[in-house]
Amino acid sequence: MGIHLTGIVILVGNYGSGKTEVAINLAVMSKKAGTDVRVADLDLVNPYFRTRESKGVLADMGIEVVLPPDEYMHADLPILTPAIAGMIRQPASLTLLDAGGDDVGATVLAALANVLDLKEVQMLQVINPFRPNTDTIEGCLRIRDEIETASKRKITGIVGNANLINETTSDIIYQGHDFVNQAAYASGLDLEFITVPADFIEQIDMTYFSCPILPVARQLVPPWIEPKSFVNSTQQPGS
Repeated sequence: MGIHLTGIVILVGNYGSGKTEVAINLAVMSKKAGTDVRVADLDLVNPYFRTRESKGVLADMGIEVVLPPDEYMHADLPILTPAIAGMIRQPASLTLLDAGGDDVGATVLAALANVLDLKEVQMLQVINPFRPNTDTIEGCLRIRDEIETASKRKITGIVGNANLINETTSDIIYQGHDFVNQAAYASGLDLEFITVPADFIEQIDMTYFSCPILPVARQLVPPWIEPKSFVNSTQQPGS
């Protein structure tokens, strides 16, 4: 099973869900597979761990990252810039929109409604069941409802990103898969894929999972930690 996303894909989730890490690794994997990829960083709220932190790495791979101008950061009203509007009107084979966390970060999507409504768009909720607020099914559903209300868009699929950063184990990955599978069922949505740290790909039983796998080489790390290499992380298991 491989991940075959095309068109405009919006990644949303609560703070700490890891949606930006998912966006970066999904962009790299898709580019390595020969897909034309562009990424828009729509996080106007959180000053840390944004897609723009990996702009240089992505640019080296031929992936364009479109950013809002600095003066729009922390703006009360999200502003649609010509560059982002153009990206949506003429999307690449895969255009990833990395929205801000929680319902506050998702409000920027409401400002993009005029252009997004003209396109087929997928909006995926990234869930890490080992984070506060999404450690229960009820919490995941509440976050979904809040994001949908703020963004004025419906979530169309679920992405599982179970991890405890450096304390992640194989059991965490298995448990996380089972949890997001239940969350997807409760939401009435498909589980599009889950993430697995690239270091674990050889350690876990891939037949356990009922969905595609995105290997993740962690990029958003503190300054004293070296980001993981993408060299061995971009091949989809089972593709």
